[in-house]
Amino acid sequence: MLDLQKYKTNPKTQYLAENLERLLKEEVDILALQKEEGMKELAEKDLENIKIQKIAIISQMDKIIEEEKKALKEEEEFPNEIVLEVRAGVGGEEAALFAEELANMYQRYADIRKWSVSKLDESPSPLGGYKEAVFEIRGKDVYKDLRYETGIHRIQRVPRTEKMGRVHTSTSSVAILPIRKRKTFEINPADLEIEFSRSGGKGGQNVNKVETAVRLTHKPSGMVVRSTAERSQSANKEKALGILSAKLEEIQRQEEDAKYSAHRKDQIGVVDRSEKIRTYNILQDRVTDHRINKSWHGIENIMKGQIDNIIDAFKEL
Repeated sequence: MLDLQKYKTNPKTQYLAENLERLLKEEVDILALQKEEGMKELAEKDLENIKIQKIAIISQMDKIIEEEKKALKEEEEFPNEIVLEVRAGVGGEEAALFAEELANMYQRYADIRKWSVSKLDESPSPLGGYKEAVFEIRGKDVYKDLRYETGIHRIQRVPRTEKMGRVHTSTSSVAILPIRKRKTFEINPADLEIEFSRSGGKGGQNVNKVETAVRLTHKPSGMVVRSTAERSQSANKEKALGILSAKLEEIQRQEEDAKYSAHRKDQIGVVDRSEKIRTYNILQDRVTDHRINKSWHGIENIMKGQIDNIIDAFKEL
């Protein structure tokens, strides 16, 4: 039996459902009219016409519902919200500077794509750059397009402080964590340790007076996350919980990949942050992705966020 109410409460099928409801009422009236003398033949024609219209409307509504389900499934698989985490690796201050350059590269790319970016937390290095920085990025296809950026990024260049002209190699790690609407990892509140502190830095006259920054510790895993971007404790707590959930889900995914795939390291789609994926060679003006053995020139433009060619290369796989 058709659940008309289901279609009436859906904004995308409401108009069609109302038309169907009208046809059903007409059908009842015509069935009653059919019993009258001399009206049977005319009523049968009207009933046949109504039947054709009903089939067409129901087909349209079912198509809309299926498209919605497909869109929801894709949104669940490729959510339009991520956490971008950039962390300095080997190379001291050079690694911190590179981490900041990577963060800026992704922010500029997000601007090009009209995605929104907000900084959730940062740990600056004393001489510039980031020890670690965490951002939230929202926009259509953000996870779908950036998911392959997770891993170790390596830069080879002569540092400004290098007097002998020697090339130094330093690294930074990038993690792209999807924020899903449907959580697969339930966090027990008893497993959390919550601390509040002053945010510090820029952000208005209250930022250093009110303890709005939130630090969450997940006791079973020892994982710690912070959120300082919002102006209230509750908002920062919500952001921090989102980050923690994304990180725990990612660990769970990696454990499952390792368990069920003997050739996991050969699969581009499951690279983790411990694997070297890309080298930025400044002297040779070349960026090389080691997973697909492909290079691009024009590092200056790439670091300005013009990474479409790199992103598109993975879409073709």
